[in-house]
Amino acid sequence: MESTQRRRVRDLFEAALDREPAADVHDWIAREAADDPVVRDEVLSLLVHHSRAGEFLSQPIAERVPDLLGDDQPLAPGARVGAYTIVRELGRGGMGRVYLASDERLGRTVALKALAPHLVRDPAQRERLRREARAAAGLMHPGICTVYALEEVDGELYIASEFVDGHTLGEEIRSGRTPANRDVLRTGRELAEALASAHAKNIVHRDLKPDNVMRTADGRLKILDFGLARIDTPDRLSPATIATQPGLLIGTPAYMSPEQINGQPVDTRADVFAFGVLMYEYACGVHPFLGSTTLAIVARVLESDARPIAARCPDISSGLADVISRCLRKAPAERYGSAAEIAATLAAIGEGAPAHSGATMWWRTHQIVIAVLYIAAAVLAWQIKEWMETPVTVSIFLALGACATMGGVLRGHLAFTDWMNRAHLVAERKRTAHATRLVDLTTSVLLFADAALIAQQQALPAVFSLSLALGIALAALLLEPATNRAAFGGE
Repeated sequence: MESTQRRRVRDLFEAALDREPAADVHDWIAREAADDPVVRDEVLSLLVHHSRAGEFLSQPIAERVPDLLGDDQPLAPGARVGAYTIVRELGRGGMGRVYLASDERLGRTVALKALAPHLVRDPAQRERLRREARAAAGLMHPGICTVYALEEVDGELYIASEFVDGHTLGEEIRSGRTPANRDVLRTGRELAEALASAHAKNIVHRDLKPDNVMRTADGRLKILDFGLARIDTPDRLSPATIATQPGLLIGTPAYMSPEQINGQPVDTRADVFAFGVLMYEYACGVHPFLGSTTLAIVARVLESDARPIAARCPDISSGLADVISRCLRKAPAERYGSAAEIAATLAAIGEGAPAHSGATMWWRTHQIVIAVLYIAAAVLAWQIKEWMETPVTVSIFLALGACATMGGVLRGHLAFTDWMNRAHLVAERKRTAHATRLVDLTTSVLLFADAALIAQQQALPAVFSLSLALGIALAALLLEPATNRAAFGGE
């Protein structure tokens, strides 16, 4: 097969993965590659192998590998586990079964997780589970489901935690309701703050996903299963072994970071990536690396960039969109270092209307115009000094030169941040706001002084100086706040 044929096979194969329904794909390939049977047969062969390879990721782990829970008999309602009475089973997964239970000692309802037998047979894994449960129990934050106790009854391990009555973010996403920008921002803030509390204690969730985030009846968010996603550190984690073997990561491939999928060491930045995937999906209703199979999603996580969220969700503010986009970067070093950085950035973003391209353009135009006015002020001050060279006019010229330089640097910094690191633009704009306004008003005062000095001898330049002073002052006090609100939302 020639190189041009190989490229065509690759392009057709990738395009075929995007087509729905699957029944239409074979006819489409036959039409597209009708002129080259070799290419057609190769693409069809790849699709067959692809569909088989993805089956193991498409099913829940408890269904795909029933042996994991095969020797685990479910507890019937009314059964006793130490001081707990089983009310009903809430769910099951690779980690074991979760029950609603009554704690007779303290008179409260708890979620009791019966850990799968294969996880607790090995003494080393039992000890790791104990350490992780103790670490999770130390997380005290209203946005994190509280772990009450690690119980050992008849040789089995159980984790008793807070029972959260509500629904998951996954259910909200599947409902098809599109949240408003304000709701997405508030959800992101709550999640980031809760995640930051864990990251501050060097605890990484490793399985953050919509179904692990509950919204209570009063609207608060709770992250579930902290500290329990990773059972051991594998030397190498291939897609074929994700969440299928004891001692490996039990997670959800669609929400794993590239380094997590590749079996590399992970830190808080893996949670940052999962946060970005979760927030993108919550805001838009679709996964950022959407594919026809789970394996296709994993491949896109590793190889492809997500479609810009602004293209899918134009109602999302630019600041929020930039935060999510930065979380989804492939290289860990290019993401936020931890959820604390995300929380700080989101706290600086207003809840107002989304940024529109026209409003953003006017904001950029405003920066350029003010920079030009700085230059005009410095040139006019030099000319006034030439007409009337006195210690006062020389001092004003020097001061205006300094102000023009500082103002140009500040606005140039904002323009550079907008171009190269937009996720930090809102925070940088707030950080430099006072200095920028001070420079603007100082420039205006100096121009007023120049106008007063030459009004008797040079009336026309005095009018220019006065007009320039008024223009810069009005831009600082009236125009700039308006362009900021239009471009970045209410503040």
